[in-house]
Amino acid sequence: WEYACRAGTITPFSWGDQIDSTLVNFNGNYPYSHGSKSEYRGQTIGVKTLPCNDWGLYQMHGNVLEWCQDLYGHYPSWHIADPRGVDVGDHRVLRGGSCFNLGRYGRSAARDSHGKSSVSYGYIGFRLCRM
Repeated sequence: WEYACRAGTITPFSWGDQIDSTLVNFNGNYPYSHGSKSEYRGQTIGVKTLPCNDWGLYQMHGNVLEWCQDLYGHYPSWHIADPRGVDVGDHRVLRGGSCFNLGRYGRSAARDSHGKSSVSYGYIGFRLCRM
């Protein structure tokens, strides 16, 4: 997920070091780092409403948290490429931040988790991919 979100970048967001509501649907009252406040919509918006990343993927940052296949677990303290998560558990990884989250939760590297009971929340979704 993170690889697709970054779209070849190494910055916190696929557009660079900062975001605003013209790029991401998030709680603009709480920008990332030292960014400026921007619009807080307080609800999800339609796909393709905001710009895509350099690989043509829309809303990898913000709008709805993306429910991932990986089970949630802490990363090891050593470097590992493409960590897969734990083998057992009740919580799935959520990525991308939502329309209600602060700017820092929309970073390409940010992760959260929720259990199965959370899937009915209106700010959690999933992305289909072809493998």
